[in-house]
Amino acid sequence: MNNAEMKKIISKKFRSAEFEEYRDQLSVRVPKAKFMELMTFLKEDPQLAFAYLTDVTGVDYLKMEREPRFDAVYHLHSFQANIYLRVKVGLEEDDLDIPSVSTLWRGALWLEREVFEMFGFNFTGHPDLRRLLLPDVFDGFPLRKDYPLRGRGERDVILDLK
Repeated sequence: MNNAEMKKIISKKFRSAEFEEYRDQLSVRVPKAKFMELMTFLKEDPQLAFAYLTDVTGVDYLKMEREPRFDAVYHLHSFQANIYLRVKVGLEEDDLDIPSVSTLWRGALWLEREVFEMFGFNFTGHPDLRRLLLPDVFDGFPLRKDYPLRGRGERDVILDLK
């Protein structure tokens, strides 16, 4: 299956979907309200059958004159059709809630925890949304662009814990 065929299948059901293609990699952007419906469709549609969630991450567009400030980004793979797809959902700075896809792909359990910790996105419905990489005393979200490059003195706090 090629990108044009994949676009046709998705846009037939999701008229609000926007597509972007770069170096033969297809991305689809949907409003947050349609996100879970799209993800369920991508997994369950017999032609697409995206059975594997390869990654979940975030993007911070701070100072890029773009709204919304954040994107939640999901990378999917279909073994059956041998295709990849990137799904993007915009998140407003004052509303970082997004439904968890852990009910569709169990691999999202750890991936969403990492994004929660690094960007501050709140995956609603996640059964165990807690820190994964950093100590509980850590304050802030290190992958946001407004986080200081040299940190906020966490090295001192971590050393004091020893």
